[in-house]
Amino acid sequence: MKKNKGFDSTIEKMARSTASKTGRRGFIGKLGGFIVGAGLLPLLPVDRRGRMKEANATTTGTMDRGGFQPQDQDTQACDYWRHCSIDGNLCDCCGGTLTSCPPGTELSPSSWVASCYNPGDQQTYLIAYRDCCGKQTCGRCNCLNTEGELPVYRPEFSNDIVWCFGADNDAMTYHCTISPVVGKAS
Repeated sequence: MKKNKGFDSTIEKMARSTASKTGRRGFIGKLGGFIVGAGLLPLLPVDRRGRMKEANATTTGTMDRGGFQPQDQDTQACDYWRHCSIDGNLCDCCGGTLTSCPPGTELSPSSWVASCYNPGDQQTYLIAYRDCCGKQTCGRCNCLNTEGELPVYRPEFSNDIVWCFGADNDAMTYHCTISPVVGKAS
């Protein structure tokens, strides 16, 4: 019996000590923060590299930063000047254009940006790459160019993220990428 009293009194002291140092509001606040954080987890960007392997498409373009030689004639080629930092399927090959999504897809509200040199007029332009979402991956004109790409911790300059995370729930699937000109880079 005396052993149980010692054990009980030790547990009681620990419980009282913990109760005096913490409050219900603090616990509820931490629990609420955890629940909100867990609810926001699906909104984080997703790495696109695995999906590109699923497409069974041939990757072309250049992997080194100094080797990209832009041209201004063939918009469906990976070395077209607007595609200097594109990672994905060109919408121009998938039923869309350089600036519009194919029918049945939805334009992502977010983008990544790059400065691309146009050899035709010898100017540098800011390109806002935007994903078209809502259909399975197109699988045609798959390009991976890394000119000016920065690591994922600078997401606005990273092309390794599926940018469909801001689209409707039904449109979270990546299809292709457009490359509209935003303006001249200064």
